[in-house]
Amino acid sequence: MKKAYQLLALLLALSLLAGCGGNVQTDAPAADEIYTGQVTMDLVDLEDEAVPLAESPAAVSDLLLPVASGTAVKQNEKAAIDYSNIKDGYVMAKFSAATDKRLKAQIAGPTTTYTYDLPAGMWVTFPLSDGNGDYKATVLENAGGSKYAAVVSVSFKVTLTDEFAPFIRPNQYVDYGTAEKTVAKAAELAGTISDPLEKVGKIYDFVVKNLTYDTKKAATVQSGYLPVLDDVLAAKKGICFDYAALMAGMLRSQGVPCKLVVGYAGKTYHAWINVWTEETGWVDGVIFFDGTTWQRMDPTFASSNQGSEAILSYIGDGKNYTAKYMY
Repeated sequence: MKKAYQLLALLLALSLLAGCGGNVQTDAPAADEIYTGQVTMDLVDLEDEAVPLAESPAAVSDLLLPVASGTAVKQNEKAAIDYSNIKDGYVMAKFSAATDKRLKAQIAGPTTTYTYDLPAGMWVTFPLSDGNGDYKATVLENAGGSKYAAVVSVSFKVTLTDEFAPFIRPNQYVDYGTAEKTVAKAAELAGTISDPLEKVGKIYDFVVKNLTYDTKKAATVQSGYLPVLDDVLAAKKGICFDYAALMAGMLRSQGVPCKLVVGYAGKTYHAWINVWTEETGWVDGVIFFDGTTWQRMDPTFASSNQGSEAILSYIGDGKNYTAKYMY
């Protein structure tokens, strides 16, 4: 195991991903933000700005894919919410009626409310990121301006099969369920490796060495943007949201639970990744293992400053980070 840690330490100490981007939803249906942009720092000083937002190769059919089972459904003539599989950490929603209005799905958990865009005419998966407890899922339709009307809603109590159930399956933000090339590449990279930490090292090393930051995309990305993993893999470039989603999708497809975390680094909207292994539990934001402690994985700040000692010290200090959403 020590050898695995040392290998991972070397890999994760390499230059990290550049840029940060994604679609972050707040607890108000009308509040849409996208965070983008490459952050530049002078030593450990954050810019005081809030950038406007957002063993054998596995086959796709072998993955833990979500399904609308139909055993527990709340529906009407417009929309449906399938909560048959809440013990596995997800709920699904579908708006089937004809509409040209903007739609939302809101998942209110024990401590946090998540609000997502909901495309019409298809089942969409949303994680139960708050863990065990009481939830309310609602489908909403725009009623003009910033006002939304509830179309259908249902309340339920969640008792998960395990704490990482919401972070192993595909969802709207980490949709590897239809990304065959992404899943195949993850299987190729993992090969016969069984140690989850070695898988993290292999996949992380691939992502940081093969993708570049897309400044044009960062400047033009619109609210509601979601990564298409196979497209990101083919383009070999993207914003931070793309990097994080691709890496999380690869890891989940290899059975490694992974959180895509959005929150703040100082006063700057930011994203990072947490992984889970049986040996370590949740490793919150790993960047490298120094022989004693794990340090935070922060793609933007570390890569923007060439992994300087000051930046690594800043990243390693958990007081500088505030997690807000987990997908």
